[in-house]
Amino acid sequence: MTAVLTCAMAFSMMQLFLLGALGPRLVDDLDVSPTVLGLTTTVGFGAAAVLSPAGGRLVDRFGPRRCLVALLLVSALALTLIGTASGSGFLLVAVALGGLPQALANPATNRTILAAVPAERRGPVTGTKQSGVQLGAFAAGLPLALLAGEVGWRGAVWAAAATALVTAVWAARILPADPPPKYAPASWTPRGTIAWLAVYSLLLGSGIASVNTYLALYGVRRLGLGPTAAAALVAVLGVAGIAGRLGWSRVAGRPGRAVWLPGGLAAGAVGSALLLAASAYAHPLAWVAAVVVGVFAVAANAVSMVLVMQRAAPGRAGQDSALVSAGFFAGFAIGPPLFGLLAAAGHYGAGWLLVAGEFLAACVVALLWAARERRPVVPG
Repeated sequence: MTAVLTCAMAFSMMQLFLLGALGPRLVDDLDVSPTVLGLTTTVGFGAAAVLSPAGGRLVDRFGPRRCLVALLLVSALALTLIGTASGSGFLLVAVALGGLPQALANPATNRTILAAVPAERRGPVTGTKQSGVQLGAFAAGLPLALLAGEVGWRGAVWAAAATALVTAVWAARILPADPPPKYAPASWTPRGTIAWLAVYSLLLGSGIASVNTYLALYGVRRLGLGPTAAAALVAVLGVAGIAGRLGWSRVAGRPGRAVWLPGGLAAGAVGSALLLAASAYAHPLAWVAAVVVGVFAVAANAVSMVLVMQRAAPGRAGQDSALVSAGFFAGFAIGPPLFGLLAAAGHYGAGWLLVAGEFLAACVVALLWAARERRPVVPG
């Protein structure tokens, strides 16, 4: 079951990782600008942010198994359409469709874990399934990028679509039947801990999305790497993200330590962005930065999901997961266009400093929340 959940998380964002890893090829083949490349991320995650609250309600109502199968089928369709795109307009429509799988991913996988996994194992299982997102980044940055070198970028995207379809059949066969739905009043605005985590995720997502979208293009245009080597930067980030999510989610499973983790991970992410800025002068630092982004920035989202499951009200796991995810996706929609304006003008260094500022703001929010959580309650 954990393997299926991990694959579902990978395919929920596969189209956007492919657009980042194959960005240099798409920019040339479809004659799109770096700004339009960033706009694909905005459209995809903007759609996910808008759909996430409704996605959480759908999961709570219809059950995680049905929603996970639907997620994989829609992912296959979106990837197929991306592979047939002939211009920026069609590409943006296909990416928008891919917002639905993203909206369903965290609510459906979190509900499955709460229903089928003992409490003491939820942290490690959550880290494993969240590492699926980075598994998708690795697949896009290495095997699919290598395949694109042989059969073209369209063939690589279609291969990913076929794999998503096979995974949908696997999920339908292996996942447990959906439990009877539990009624919970609808809530479209986050409150309490969920609100803090949503703001933190927005700021974190803004920085991560800029790195995901522009790292390969930066490697080609500023560091002198070839398209395959630049895509390997994304793969390195993906592998580091898998390790980070597995490790830090285990730590987050211990409630006493979990409260300070988001701030610490965001602080490490600030360092990764500064390393990227410095890599313009010492190119090997880009590889170190990719590792640090994965270990700290990317891992932080998995820790957020562990905290959501620890604090979700009964019957609201899907909705609360969706509200935090909506913040993360909104950040993914906001970050790349801002970076894209700087990239289009050739100011990559300023772009990485912008990312550092976004991570720093996330760190401040997380530390304020942690201090509030640890403050002793004085009896009235």
